[in-house]
Amino acid sequence: MRVTVYGARSYDRQFLTAANAAYGHDLIFLDAGLDAQTFPLAAGSDGICVFVNDCLDAGVIDGLSALGVRIVALRCAGYNNVDLAAAARHGIVVTRVPAYSPHAVAEFTVGLLLALDRKIHRAWSRVRENNYALDGLVGRNLHGRVAGIVGTGEIGALVARALRAGFGCEVLASDPVRDPPLEAIGVRYVPIDTLLREADIVSLHCPLTPETYHLIDAPVLAQARPGLTIVNTSRGALIDTSALIDALKARRVGGVALDVYEQEAGIFFGDLSNEIIDDDVLQRLLTFPNVLVTGHQAFLTEEALSAIAGTTLDSLARFERGEPLPYQLAAPSAA
Repeated sequence: MRVTVYGARSYDRQFLTAANAAYGHDLIFLDAGLDAQTFPLAAGSDGICVFVNDCLDAGVIDGLSALGVRIVALRCAGYNNVDLAAAARHGIVVTRVPAYSPHAVAEFTVGLLLALDRKIHRAWSRVRENNYALDGLVGRNLHGRVAGIVGTGEIGALVARALRAGFGCEVLASDPVRDPPLEAIGVRYVPIDTLLREADIVSLHCPLTPETYHLIDAPVLAQARPGLTIVNTSRGALIDTSALIDALKARRVGGVALDVYEQEAGIFFGDLSNEIIDDDVLQRLLTFPNVLVTGHQAFLTEEALSAIAGTTLDSLARFERGEPLPYQLAAPSAA
């Protein structure tokens, strides 16, 4: 199958090419992401492969359909950037990679929390300038603190287990489906408003839906414990960034570690070191000494990239053979 791969970075090319030895797809790698201007580049392809910040709104879906594209393979778990109803109208199949390496994201989440809490990122920067003073680097133990895990799927469950069993935190959790093994080690499920009100640390691991959009907003931050630490390795729009900045300025929030940002499209995954960034909200966020931002790299391990490539290409092969697709996304119900 001829497949146009949008937004292909060096690591995408490496791992997709290696995995493709078992499938033989004709992969066309593009640096450009998918949007209303770039969808014509898929002309002649039966399918496309895209990532989290590619645009698949109704207009782009219409254009892809006119080109004869029959399948969209997401090389990621999230799909809030896809108009599934439009895809269904055109008979375009959409697949995703629901789980590739939950350990990769969970480990990165804990790493962010430790780096933020112990000011490791600031210490590293100082030492490179031969500044070995410890003033301003006082951190806090994780042991004994109350950590709130929003979403206890595979990733959230690993983080909850690490904080509870590994660091001795009291762990609160919120999820529509409880995890009995987590409860067996002392993780306590509570309503989301209770978690957000009582936790010292909040780590977000839920999908972005209309219900979770701006889950962390001004009212939540106003009622949270003073000095709250927030970690987000899920989706940027779970947090109202403007409200977060206000809470940081008011010194209600003690620290923030973000691997995602709600307006990251067009910024993350590219080298803009010689560019002027027009996003004043992001630039203000980066000025705080108690904010740590990384560029959506929590998934970026060899194991995860291999799993993503294999699952993505397998879905394309199954589609080509007319076989059932275990990771196909269903169109939203009309209800």
